[in-house]
Order: sequence, then structure tokens, then C-alpha cells
Amino acid sequence: MTPEKRLLKNKRAAKLFMKTFLISFLTMLLVIGFGVGWYAMSNIRPPDIPVIEVANSQPQERASTRLQAPGELREFTSGDASDEELPPSLTQFEERKSLFFTFLIVGLTEGLNANTIMVAAYNGETNEGYIISIPRDSVVDVPRNIRKLSGAYATGRLGGRGHEGGINQIKYEVSTLIGFRPDFYISVDYEAFTRMVDDIGGIEIYVPFHMRYDDPLQNLHINIPAGLQTLDGRNALHFARYRMGNDRRQTISDYQRIEHQQQVLSAVAQELMTPASILRIPDFIDIFNTYVDSNLATGELLWFANQARSIGGMDALHLYTLPMLGTSGAPNWYELPDEEGILELVNRTVNPVVRDILAGDLNIVR
Repeated sequence: MTPEKRLLKNKRAAKLFMKTFLISFLTMLLVIGFGVGWYAMSNIRPPDIPVIEVANSQPQERASTRLQAPGELREFTSGDASDEELPPSLTQFEERKSLFFTFLIVGLTEGLNANTIMVAAYNGETNEGYIISIPRDSVVDVPRNIRKLSGAYATGRLGGRGHEGGINQIKYEVSTLIGFRPDFYISVDYEAFTRMVDDIGGIEIYVPFHMRYDDPLQNLHINIPAGLQTLDGRNALHFARYRMGNDRRQTISDYQRIEHQQQVLSAVAQELMTPASILRIPDFIDIFNTYVDSNLATGELLWFANQARSIGGMDALHLYTLPMLGTSGAPNWYELPDEEGILELVNRTVNPVVRDILAGDLNIVR
């Protein structure tokens, strides 16, 4: 065989090898892709509503989970989280709306204090979401010296009940204000918020005045100039937490702070709905693993994440504040719940059962 024919034969063999290799490689990718897709689709599912089988005083809570890399699921519990004094939720014994889920969202400062408390709902039939912020100074009917909702988490942690006990206590105290106990919970350490805002490149917020506040005991130092600003994670958190200035003249109400928190929440949600957020999914999973706790399983969380893509932009995400009559004044400055206003808002938005929530389902301090 001449050198020219040998070279031609080698080229043909190399070409055939590359063709065979590429076909095999693509086939392998398709098989793997199909397998991963099938696994994901078979595990992504809407959650079952937690059910109490008998009407006793010990609600059965599901173990909490953290979001893992695809294909992994790590479950853990926080020990005995029984809550002997907490009655079962009415939602366990009422006819439920189809594909309607409710959530307790708690923002924790350094994992200890519940400074942000919200009730959310997702209507899978209409692809709409609702979030109601609850003033943390709301007065609740509980046997403790300071009867503010903000004390629920710390109360629940006592007696060795830990984080689960704190969440259960907030669920119960919130239920006295809205008439039902939320199905699921998501607790977020503020560090998760800071990192997420940094990962999405900051958020644009209009700051109404120069915010200056220093509290060495909390190692909290706020200094945000007035005007339209692109806030990084730390300053976005400071904007959401701000209540009063160093000279006490630039003081805002708890309602105004809630409005600021909702501004920040809307800005973050808008950024998360952009296609660029897909590239940040590994970072979001890491943040979730480290700073977020929930009793939703991984597949259920992914189902809600997928459903969020169906929500018609921010127009389908509705933000509210629980109606209040005003404050009790000194010395405790309780926020006084507005029963009539609460019933109207809850029944129009987050009520998960077919019938209306009634005054008898609430336990409002009068």
C-alpha cells in the first residue's frame, strides 16, 4: 500500500471513529438527560397538606428539609417539638380549596429573633400569590408579660423545644389572628437575604431620606443616602430594618417599615424572575442549605419554584399588611388587630378553606 493510500485510509478511520464517538456521546447524553429529567419530573410534586388524623392537642409536624443538589435529599429533625397547649388547625377539618397552599414566613435575626412575620398563600388554580405582613407588635392572647407576637419564637424555643418549638408557637399565635394555622413554614436567617441580594447584583430602591442609625449593642450601623439607590445586600437589609434615626426625628412607624420590607421583597422577586437568575441556581441552593429551614421536601420546593414561573409577573403577587385599629400607647405600644378588617382581607386572599373564616375562628384581644 502506497503512503498516500495509507494516509487516506487512516483519515477515513479517524473520521469514522470521531463520527461513532460523537454519536455514542450524544446518545449517552440523551439517555442521561432523559433519566435525570424523568427522575426530576417523578419527584417534583405538589405537597400533601399535613393531616391530623385525630382531633387531639398534639399536631403532627413534618420533618424539616433543606434543598440539596439534584438527586439528593437530607432530612433532619430538631428533637422533640411537641406543643401540648396548641390546638389543631381548623384547616385540618374543613373542606379545602383545590391546589391552595398556605405558608408562614419568618425572618430571623442571627437565628434568634423573629423580626419579620408573614403569612403567604399560593393559589394553583389561578396562579396567584398573596403575602400578608403581620406587625410584630400585634397583641396576642397568650399568658406572658409582654403579649407581642414578636415574642412567640423565643417563647416556643423554651423548655428544650428548639427551633421547631419556636415555629410551632408562631404558627399558633398567628392562627389566633387569622383563623387558621398555615400549612407549611419557611424560616430565613437575614444572612440569606444579604447574600441573595448580593448574588443578583443589588436592587434599586428609592430611599425617602438619609437613614442614619447606630446601635453598638447590636453592632448595627445604618447609613444610606436619600434618593434612588442600588442597594447591596447589607444596605437592603438595613433599609428593611430601619425604624428610627440617631436624632429620633427621622422615625418611621412599624407600618412604614413593613412597606419598606415589601418594597425590598418586590424588587428581589422581580430580579429572581429574570432569565439571568437561572445561572445563579447553584448559589441559591448553597444559600438555601445554609440559611433557610422549611418543612417542605425538596421535590415540593421545586414544584413551587416551577409554579412561580407561571405567575403572571408582579401583577399576580399581591402584598398586604394585616389591618390594625391603632396602638394601645404607653407603656407597651401594642398594635391592636382590626377584627372586621382582618376577616375581610383573609377571606379575600389567604383563606385556604371553602367556607369563610368567621369571628369565632379568631381570638382577638379586645
